Amino acid sequence: MTVQPITDEQREKYKQYIEDAANKALLEAELGKDGLQKLVENGDEFQTCVTTCIKEFLVSNQCTNEKVCFSYSYPKEYKGPRPIIDQIKIIAENFDLDPSNALEFAKNLPQLPNDTEEWVGWFAVPSVDAIAEKHFPKVLDPADKYCHAVQFVHRKIAATRSFYHYRGNHLTPKRLRVSARTAQAFDLIAKKQPGDIHIVAAQLGMRYRGRSIHHACEAFVPNEFGLGSLAVGSIALVHPERLVRWEQLDMVCIGDEFAPSGDGDFSYALSFIFYDGGVRLLTRYHHDVSKFAGFISAFVL
Repeated sequence: MTVQPITDEQREKYKQYIEDAANKALLEAELGKDGLQKLVENGDEFQTCVTTCIKEFLVSNQCTNEKVCFSYSYPKEYKGPRPIIDQIKIIAENFDLDPSNALEFAKNLPQLPNDTEEWVGWFAVPSVDAIAEKHFPKVLDPADKYCHAVQFVHRKIAATRSFYHYRGNHLTPKRLRVSARTAQAFDLIAKKQPGDIHIVAAQLGMRYRGRSIHHACEAFVPNEFGLGSLAVGSIALVHPERLVRWEQLDMVCIGDEFAPSGDGDFSYALSFIFYDGGVRLLTRYHHDVSKFAGFISAFVL
């Protein structure tokens, strides 16, 4: 059989995947100095293992259920959402926003659906337009506004604890965008809740833990949508105890779509994890299945 030559685009994407995999493995394997040195000393054997893995992947069948049998849970330090009034005040203070409308809305919150699990609760998140108007009013394009707002949240997190983003220079509209479902959901929420801060009913990972992004999104109920990195980052800022240990559910931002190479292939999402004493932001492929994966979603009520 004739093998078609690899294109330059494929080669660049392959290198990007390998780089992402190497960064992810370095974090999850917890090698330490001695462990990494052992890997370096056995470099030839390691490269052989990588080659074998690629060959096996090419002939294996794609996982049909995209779900692991075991996964982690929330860290014991996380006791659920803080009182919604406290959340609103923290968001308002950190982002210099007006809390008045949100405080009024919080006086008469809708009833949570009876069929939602016990881990669904109320969370306060800032409006993209409100952040933009306050902190970068010259940015008018909606996609640019969102990327600027996400970076703004990251700076807020970094001001309170150790934080590192492996894609820090790549948060541009060419690589990061809000999913259509999430954008539509927040449009509906904004109509019901005018103002700088929105209140959403959300769960922080338990509902779809241990699945893939693709599988989680396919399982959404009609009024459910994924939360993106702006909302998830804001929640993590207000609830730092949600990210405090390695053996916990990560916070995968499935309301966003991320293209690592900026080539239009938005098949990744950003994921907040805890590692080495701080918060890190990595990427996760849509069909990856991991016991660490906790996918964040919310509901239009």
